[in-house]
Amino acid sequence: MSGVTPYLRGAAAVALFALILGAGGTASGMEVSDPGPAGLLDQVPKIPGINPNGTPGETATVIQILFLITVLSLAPSILILMTCFTRIIIVLSFLRRALATQSLPPNQVIVGLSLYLTFAIMAPVFQQANKEGLQPYLAKEIDQKTALERASKPFRKFMLEHTRRKDLRLFVGLDKELSAKVQANGGRIDPDQIPTLTIIPAFTLSEMKIAFWMGFLLYLPFLIIDLVVASVLMSMGMMFLPPVMVSIPFKLLLFVLVDGWYLVIGELVRSIGPVT
Repeated sequence: MSGVTPYLRGAAAVALFALILGAGGTASGMEVSDPGPAGLLDQVPKIPGINPNGTPGETATVIQILFLITVLSLAPSILILMTCFTRIIIVLSFLRRALATQSLPPNQVIVGLSLYLTFAIMAPVFQQANKEGLQPYLAKEIDQKTALERASKPFRKFMLEHTRRKDLRLFVGLDKELSAKVQANGGRIDPDQIPTLTIIPAFTLSEMKIAFWMGFLLYLPFLIIDLVVASVLMSMGMMFLPPVMVSIPFKLLLFVLVDGWYLVIGELVRSIGPVT
């Protein structure tokens, strides 16, 4: 704010100076034309695409366009939190750290592989959402609200199937109104009454738990290699040689011999299961 204050003071001084000049000119007998309300509106800078005299329908269209741009900017977050992308990229990141190969594979490869695996696994969900929600809306058979409800049903079903009841109850309990409905229903959670905004964080929490458990299992064999190499180096008196420099070739050799990428990707796909 300290950097902005001088500019504000300068602008105020210029505005005051202009008012003084205007008052002095009027007092000295100069003719000043009164533009009136219409003239003042004509002097306001025009914003391209927005008509101040437009109908409410045109204004609503502009608001819808702004809403669509906002949704598109949030599309990556929606893709990450409503699909299996979170589990895949966390497991692959754990695998890279277990191999101790620094930035190999690069982040672009890890993210790209995670995206394509997500598209391949979630293809039935995308197709169902497109068939039931997007295509009827584009054909003007249903309105926007109905299309959104139909398109979200496949994603809600997928997330509920892969969400732990413990995590779901945690976020249901944070919503007082929803928690009261659950208690009135005898503690039974009706999936149709749970908002999508409540399902998403519960699903993400469950995905992270599974991903960290798989990452721990991936770490174990490579950790054993590190311990063996460190013990051998210490017994040989080579305490100043970093064990990582010696263990990396053995890790890579073991990973290639067992066809590690095939096993990891296959186990990831099988852990998610068939998407219907």
